[in-house]
Amino acid sequence: MPMSASSTIHVLTGCTAAGKTEWALRWAERWGAEIISCDSLLFYRGMDIGTAKPTPEELRRVSHHLIDICEVTARMDVTRYVTLVRQALREIAERGRPALVVGGSGFYLKAFFAPVADDVEVSPEIRAEVAALSLPDALAGLRELNPAGLGSLDTANPRRVTRALERCLASGRTLAELAEEFARRPSPFSEYNVRLARIDRELDELGERIERRVDAMLQAGLVDEVRRLIAAGLKENPSAASAIGYRETIDAIEGRLAWDALSGEIAKNTRGLVKKQRTWFRTQLPPHRVWSAAELERGGELFGDA
Repeated sequence: MPMSASSTIHVLTGCTAAGKTEWALRWAERWGAEIISCDSLLFYRGMDIGTAKPTPEELRRVSHHLIDICEVTARMDVTRYVTLVRQALREIAERGRPALVVGGSGFYLKAFFAPVADDVEVSPEIRAEVAALSLPDALAGLRELNPAGLGSLDTANPRRVTRALERCLASGRTLAELAEEFARRPSPFSEYNVRLARIDRELDELGERIERRVDAMLQAGLVDEVRRLIAAGLKENPSAASAIGYRETIDAIEGRLAWDALSGEIAKNTRGLVKKQRTWFRTQLPPHRVWSAAELERGGELFGDA
């Protein structure tokens, strides 16, 4: 029997290959919940195999939101994500059901616990102006607008430099001023009680699961999927094209990586991602319960009494 709707958002996260999908489905079926995706790649139609997107059968088991909502060439950002989540939460509440957010995309996940950075509106003109700059020129422009320094900005990351310059130009404020204003803002979901749980496994076990997962993806047709996506404009979306599994396959298709090295390269990069994810979860999220799969199998309840 479904739980009564409330102002609570349940959030389930964990690193790649930890087993979030199956445990989310089990919990949602038990409590009559609907799932809202927090995976930045599941937004895109056609990115199915390489993202381990829930299968049609899994999507039939539980109602899902924010999966297959845009073409692979579309730009997604946290501001749009928040808007879509709030809409989904209203619809789920109208049906009297609980909401379960599932995924591990840090920038989107953090929106449930902290203010978001993408609140400055950037005009198409500014975006085009900045896009035409080289990284050195963009950095020079940023330093001119920020004579006191660039703080902790990763100046080797073109995307972050570009975004920082766009925001300074659009707002007329320095990065320090934007950071100070940002810190005073509430979370977009501050009116909700957000309950967080995380699934984790030992690194050796995760490594084995990753190996099996990569093999299964390649056998399921990952290479053909990437060829179709390239034809549909995948490379016009740097965030999607650089995702693990996709960037290595693009390299193989375009001759920069030997075919017999593809599986190992994807697995190696996925293991590296897992280590980064685990560090991020420990340092960037509020205190939360971490469950092992064994504890859950023994009857552990993800969110206590839910």
